[in-house]
Amino acid sequence: MIVLHHTAMTSAEAALERLCDPAAEVSAHYLIAGDGRIWQMVDEADRAWHAGAGSWAGCDDINSRSIGIELDNTGAHPFAEPQMAALEALMPGIMARWSIAPVNVIAHSDMAPERKSDPGARFDWQRLARLGLSVWHEGPPVEGHDLSRFGDFAQSFGYPKDTPHEDLLHAFRLRFRPWKSGAMDARDLEIIQALTRLHVDHNAPNA
Repeated sequence: MIVLHHTAMTSAEAALERLCDPAAEVSAHYLIAGDGRIWQMVDEADRAWHAGAGSWAGCDDINSRSIGIELDNTGAHPFAEPQMAALEALMPGIMARWSIAPVNVIAHSDMAPERKSDPGARFDWQRLARLGLSVWHEGPPVEGHDLSRFGDFAQSFGYPKDTPHEDLLHAFRLRFRPWKSGAMDARDLEIIQALTRLHVDHNAPNA
C-alpha cells in the first residue's frame, strides 16, 4: 500500500534532516517539497519507519507492506500545486511496480485513527481519485440508513477494528468529508457503504 503523510515541520530541509537522522528513528521512502522537489531516502523494497502502530484492511505492521510518502506541509495550509503535480507523477510508477490498487492508497490517519490526523483536511483526495490514484465517492444515495452499521462498513473498507466511534468518524471525515462536523448522519453512511463496495479484495495488499 501507499501511506501519505504531512511532515508538520517548518521546511522540507528540516524534515529531510530529521528523516535522515538515525537518532530520530523515523524514515520514509520519499519526501516531496512544496516546490515539487523529490528526495528518495529508502529503497522501495526496503522497510521505512513511517507508519507506526496501526492497521489497514486487517493488516498490521504497515511499515513492512507500504511505501511511505512525506509531504512538506504543516497541516495548516493547502498543499502546493508543484507538490501535488510531483506526487501525481511519482505515484503511478510505485503503484504499477507493487500492484497497489487505488483503494490501498491511504492517509496516515486512516491506519491510525486514534493517534494521527495527517495529511489532514487540506489534502485533495478527490484530485488523486480523478486520476485513478485513490478512491472517492460522489454518487447518488444508496439504500439503507441504519447508522449503527457505520462501524461495520468502515471496517470492511479497511479501517482498524475496534476503533472508538469518535476517532473513526473523525478519520473518515478528514478524508471524505473535510470540514464536516457534528453527529454522524445519513451521508456518512452512504459514502462508507459505497466505498466498501470498492474494497472487494480483503486479502493483504501486495506491497
